[in-house]
Amino acid sequence: MSRLLSVSYEQKPCYDIHLEEDFEGLIPALVKAGYHKDKKVCIVTDSNVAPLYGEALQKELESQYADASMYVFPAGEEHKNTDTVGGAYEHFIRHSMDRKDFVVALGGGVVGDLAGFAAATYLRGIDFIQIPTTLLSQVDSSIGGKTGVDFLQYKNMVGAFYMPKLVYMNLSVLRSLPEEQFCSGMGEILKHGQIMDERYFSQVAQSSRSVQQRNLEVLQEMIYGSCKIKRDVVQRDPKEQGERALLNFGHTIGHAVEKLSHFQLLHGQCVALGMVSAAYISHRFGTYEKESLKQLEETIAFFGLPVRLTHPDFTPQEVLAATKLDKKMESGKIKFILLEHPGKAYISKELTDLQILEGIQYLFT
Repeated sequence: MSRLLSVSYEQKPCYDIHLEEDFEGLIPALVKAGYHKDKKVCIVTDSNVAPLYGEALQKELESQYADASMYVFPAGEEHKNTDTVGGAYEHFIRHSMDRKDFVVALGGGVVGDLAGFAAATYLRGIDFIQIPTTLLSQVDSSIGGKTGVDFLQYKNMVGAFYMPKLVYMNLSVLRSLPEEQFCSGMGEILKHGQIMDERYFSQVAQSSRSVQQRNLEVLQEMIYGSCKIKRDVVQRDPKEQGERALLNFGHTIGHAVEKLSHFQLLHGQCVALGMVSAAYISHRFGTYEKESLKQLEETIAFFGLPVRLTHPDFTPQEVLAATKLDKKMESGKIKFILLEHPGKAYISKELTDLQILEGIQYLFT
């Protein structure tokens, strides 16, 4: 059980994505990528993941590399900030890491974003490897080279485009992933189908029982398909000058809800809400059938994700105001992703505040 997906950057081979069922293939993959015994490596991970996989991975790396250290920071979005990055820099310096050494990001999206940004900016850039341990990070943040941290209340406001040298996915870790976290990852998977591939969306929906049972063969096929969709978009538009913005479907309103909930709602849950809102706006524009909206909501709900906001501590007007703080603003206009139909998305810069507010209010009904 092994799949390989290659990613190019500016039309040149850049890195491979390995889909495996254990960690046995990691060292051979690292050696093949050019990481030999004289290298130093630092595992960057958080306090949730370190007790599960950190020590075992460190021992594995110690068998191959001159120095294999580990930097652990407190888990949670609130720690994805420049202070935590500063702690990583200090760790790298204390271990005398230089430009020939590399960083391993072991964890979910917060870890990958932060470790990637630290690697991108330490000594003007050292290599890093992604080992995503959540479904969300496997199909989203580990692919495409977006790295970054939050600044004050602004999500991912400080960052860099910096490609990993390898992505290694041990799919068996998904069996120990908490149900809420697993469901969160389904938000991004369903998003990929809605914006790019209606057939893929339908296949995921049809295999929902096996997905929920975490059948590894079914999961591998689903994750491979999702990664391929994102890979293809990223290759065509690596720095989000055009098409890549479509991957932000559900994120404008989703990020606003995420911030206003003080990150009590998971990213995938907020993306699901944002997708429902954006799909409703698309329906009001007449480009997205009511039946498609119903099917989207039913599929989202089946995978344990919310389709409405229940007992929120904020108002629709506050959500609208929060969307104006989104980094996707361009010349004072929000780049909003809408749907023509399942599998076909487009960028709109023409939405009025009232139209966006109507979509937000739909979540409060």
